[in-house]
Amino acid sequence: MHTTHGQAVKRRALASTLMSEVQLSQDALDRLKAELEDLKTRGRVDIARAIEAARMLGDLSENGDYHAAKDSQGKMEARIRQLEATLKNAVVVNASGDTVTAGTVVTIRYEGDDEMERYYIGSIEERRDDVEVMSPSSPLGSALLGKREGDTVEYEVPSGARLKVEVVEVSA
Repeated sequence: MHTTHGQAVKRRALASTLMSEVQLSQDALDRLKAELEDLKTRGRVDIARAIEAARMLGDLSENGDYHAAKDSQGKMEARIRQLEATLKNAVVVNASGDTVTAGTVVTIRYEGDDEMERYYIGSIEERRDDVEVMSPSSPLGSALLGKREGDTVEYEVPSGARLKVEVVEVSA
């Protein structure tokens, strides 16, 4: 199999991304460990039972239950691999609240706009109901790191435009 230069570059970028540090709160780390354990135990047993029950229904080539169970198995195994990679590279962060770091909630206001926006700076695994998550490696996320209330930050969006935001509040 021949690999093109573009494919090789994409693979190296993906490997670099997968090996990079993932900053998590202790709560998120504990939740992800519990999810992984549940998937590796109960989840695998449940999928195996569903596959076996579907096999008993007969011809596998036209068995929708069997194919659905195998599809679920593939998705679950992908999630297990994702969790294992995340946990392998996880670093617990403790946010102080006075400076924007991973683990803090920051309220910003775009220049020329009166509306404020709140973001949790961290991994997408830190999902929260009350606030959107922003990666610290995103253009705005990296520009905000180390800033304090009252600071103004200018950053470049992927289209090349430059935007300014004011840090209104930082909290742990």
